[in-house]
Amino acid sequence: MEIKKEIMHKTTILLITTISTILSFSTPLLSQKNVIDEVIAVVGDNAILKSDVEYQYQQAVMQGISAKGNLKCKLFEQQLIQKLMLNQAILDSVEISENNVINEVDRRMNEFINRAGGREKLEEWFNKSVLQIKKEQMTVVRDQMLTESMQRTITENIEPTPSQVRAYYRKTPQDSLPMIPVQYEIQKIAIYPKIEQKEIDRVKSKLRDFQKQVAEGRDFATLAVLYSEDPGSATSGGDLGWSTRGTFVPEFANVAFNMQEKNKVSKIVQTEFGYHIIQMLDRKGERIHVRHILLKPKVSADANKNAISKLDSISDLIHKEELSFEEAALYYSMDKDTRNNGGLMVNMRTQSSNFELSSIQQPQLAKELQKLKEGEISKPFGIKDDKGHNVYVIIKQKRKIDPHRANLKDDYQLVQNIMTEKRRQDAVNEWIREKQQDTYITIHDDWRDCDFEFKNWIK
Repeated sequence: MEIKKEIMHKTTILLITTISTILSFSTPLLSQKNVIDEVIAVVGDNAILKSDVEYQYQQAVMQGISAKGNLKCKLFEQQLIQKLMLNQAILDSVEISENNVINEVDRRMNEFINRAGGREKLEEWFNKSVLQIKKEQMTVVRDQMLTESMQRTITENIEPTPSQVRAYYRKTPQDSLPMIPVQYEIQKIAIYPKIEQKEIDRVKSKLRDFQKQVAEGRDFATLAVLYSEDPGSATSGGDLGWSTRGTFVPEFANVAFNMQEKNKVSKIVQTEFGYHIIQMLDRKGERIHVRHILLKPKVSADANKNAISKLDSISDLIHKEELSFEEAALYYSMDKDTRNNGGLMVNMRTQSSNFELSSIQQPQLAKELQKLKEGEISKPFGIKDDKGHNVYVIIKQKRKIDPHRANLKDDYQLVQNIMTEKRRQDAVNEWIREKQQDTYITIHDDWRDCDFEFKNWIK
C-alpha cells in the first residue's frame, strides 16, 4: 500500500545485516531441500546447523553473491558472529518489543503468501502449514532483532565530531578516498494542479457505490482488484495485512482503528494519497487486519495548463530580477520539503544537497537538469511526487560539481559517513575478538580448516 553483491572480505556491520536478511527469507523458502543435517558449531548455548549454512549458500548463489575465498566458509563465519551476538544479547537481558516481532512476522508472512500466490500454494511449497511457517519465522525474527539490538549497543555513541572528521581526512591517503562522479545541487519550485470539485464528487460517488455493493453482498476484495488504484495492495484484494497504528497515515489510522465490527465498511476517508474506503477483517489488541480501496481524483487538462502558466509567470519574475529563485520558492512553491530552504532539494540517501544523476528518482527531472548550465532555470515540466501525484516544476541548476576525489568542502557528509562506518566496524571487530576469548565455542572438525578472518574461533 502507498500508505504503508558482493560479500567483501572485511567483517562489517553490512555483512551481518546481509546474512540476517538471507536468513530471514531463504531458510523457510529452502526448507524443503534434502540437506542431511548436523550440528557444525556451538556458540554459547546456540547451535549452528549444517542446513543453516547450506540454505544461505544456495540463496547467495541464486542472488549472484560472491566472496574472496570459500563462500561457504564466509557464510559460516557470519553465522558464528551472529550467534556470538545473540548469546551476549541473552546474557545481557537485551529486550525487544514482542509486538515488533509479531508485526515483522506478519509482514513477512504476507510477502511469502503473495510470492507463492496464496496460502494453499505457500503450504504446498513449504510442505508445512501456515501456522508452522509462522512459528519458525517468530524464532528467526526474534533472534535477528536481538542480534541487531546487540549490534546497536556495541556501536552506540560512535558519532565523530567535526574536528575528528577533519583529522581523519588529513591522515587518510588521498588515493584511498572514493572518486565522486559529477554531482549537482538543484533548486525547484513546484505547483500542484488544482483538482476540481466535480472530480472529487465523482470519486466519492464511485466509492459510495462500492459501499452499497458490498452491503448488498458483493465481495470487497473483488472490487479492490478491479478498481483500487493502490498498486501495492490492489492485486491482493486491497489486503494490508496485520498492522499497527503507526503503519498508516493519521487520517487512515483514526478511522481504521475506530472500526469494531468485522466486515464492516468505513465511511470515505481522505488522505494525502486520495480517497479510501476500508473494510475491517479482524483485530487483536493494538493490531488490525484491514482491506481498502483507493481512488485518486484525476486532474483536468485546464488545471494542468493553469499550473504551467503560473510557473511561467514565476519564471518571468525571476528572470526580470523582481524576485530571486529563493524568494519565489518561499512565496509560491507548494513543495513543503523545499520551499523554506530556497527550493534546495536534499538527497535523502546522503542527507546532503548533492545529487548524482543516478540518485535522482524522477527520470524527467534528471533529463531536464542535464540541459541546463550552472545558474540556468528550466521551462516548466511535469513529474510525479513520492505519493504518485502529478506536479509541475521549474528547476535551477544551482551548482555543478565536476568528478573529483572526495574532499571536505564538497563531500563533508560522505567523509563523515566513511569515518563513522569505519569506527563502527572497528568497534564490532574489537568486540568480536574480546568475546571469542570468554565464550564457549566449538567447531566441527570438517569446518576447522576455513580461512577465518577472526582467528580465535578455534582454541
